[in-house]
Amino acid sequence: MLRIGSVVLGVSDVPRAARFWMGALGYVPRDGMDDDWVVLVPSEGAGAQVALMRSGTPVQERPRVHLDLYAGDAADQAAEVERLVALGAGRVDWDLYPDDADFVVLADPDGNRFCVIDTGNH
Repeated sequence: MLRIGSVVLGVSDVPRAARFWMGALGYVPRDGMDDDWVVLVPSEGAGAQVALMRSGTPVQERPRVHLDLYAGDAADQAAEVERLVALGAGRVDWDLYPDDADFVVLADPDGNRFCVIDTGNH
């Protein structure tokens, strides 16, 4: 049976992206880091690996694949969004928000889109 080993994000600056995602998720490099590649893992416990790969392709405005980061409730979501913005994330003016959106779209310093989800009503 197969299992997902890592989610890989293409980035233009691996060290900068690693600093952001380590701060965002509390992850650490698994085997060190270079300018082209790093695999980040949870500093404690289990969780999905996030790999960052140097890429020259442009960021997709509406990516086909993205990360969903779960927050506990609306207050936790708001606090996490502010924390991520302080780490270098950018707010995305997303024109596809439904009226009852439980998610906020952000972009990492390389422009990769991700969502912060309010899981309080799930």
